[in-house]
Amino acid sequence: MVTWRCTRNCVGSCMYCSYTKEYAKESELDTKGAKKMVDEIHDFGSPWFGISGGEPLVREDIFEVIAYAEKEYGMEVSLITSGFAFDQKRLDNLVKYNVHTAVSIDGNRESNDIIRRKGSYDKALFAMKKLSENNILDCLVTTMTKYNIKHMAHPAALAEEYKARMIVYHNLVPVGRAGSNMPDLAPTPEQYEEAFNEIYDIQRKLMGKVKVNVYSPFYARIVRQKNPVDFWDWYHEGYLGRCTIGGNYVSITENGDYRSCGFHEGYRLGNVKDKKLTKVWDDLQHSELHLKLRDKSNLKGKCGVCEYREICGGCRTRAEYYTGDLFESDPACNYIPKVLREDPKALKKQ
Repeated sequence: MVTWRCTRNCVGSCMYCSYTKEYAKESELDTKGAKKMVDEIHDFGSPWFGISGGEPLVREDIFEVIAYAEKEYGMEVSLITSGFAFDQKRLDNLVKYNVHTAVSIDGNRESNDIIRRKGSYDKALFAMKKLSENNILDCLVTTMTKYNIKHMAHPAALAEEYKARMIVYHNLVPVGRAGSNMPDLAPTPEQYEEAFNEIYDIQRKLMGKVKVNVYSPFYARIVRQKNPVDFWDWYHEGYLGRCTIGGNYVSITENGDYRSCGFHEGYRLGNVKDKKLTKVWDDLQHSELHLKLRDKSNLKGKCGVCEYREICGGCRTRAEYYTGDLFESDPACNYIPKVLREDPKALKKQ
């Protein structure tokens, strides 16, 4: 899948939103530019076209772009919504074009309404029910904060009840508003550890019913520790949480810029208006920076000496936010590598 962040415009005000700057419609690709972008995604070979925001459903031409992707190329389309802009007309169009639709919901009613504002839980629940009734509810998406870290089971229960294909948990990445609010929002490493162990149990419980995925690099270590027998099949076939900035992912922003991380606003790779996606991908595979990021031996601190670094390696965007160094340790991880348990001075020997 190649995902397009189609707009920064939104009717919500989530505490961890990736954006802090005011919305500027003139910076967005117009309809013609968006269709050219779809051409690029198709020529690249991606059968899936993902749409995120902001709130995609407030973009006036969104269904014209979706119709183009579906009718011109037969692409599968995925879209994520908060439910705030959800109404019958938009539902009818989502059904018409068979859009695999995800709903954001952050924990139970109390935690969700703190994070996303009062009334947001009911709006998300309404959208969830209607999408489920029309068989296009794809997944539920939760971002982990200190407000909902104790409520990981709740969205999973909703996913099971409303027959979503998948439940997705995102760890908190300090960009945009989340960066400004990080001290008040971020779970502690100990809270992450406890929550990921709970999510693993949820994953086992829902196996065969709802797929559970975690967008956090160090969740791989949790699964490796708990289930070494089935780990590699899961890691290669079912895990989406690896850090993408090393060159195994590309997405497109609202103005047409390509980027190799779904959160980091830096490290742009050109623009769809004057550069083909196939060329961007080829450049990405040969980029000195991205090749260095892909080689986990370049990591520093405890990430650099960790026995799980090849399957994890931490979040590079979060490491850079906290330390100023893209290659430093991810401070959200609670794990102490074996070499440091045996020799606490090992880091000084790096």
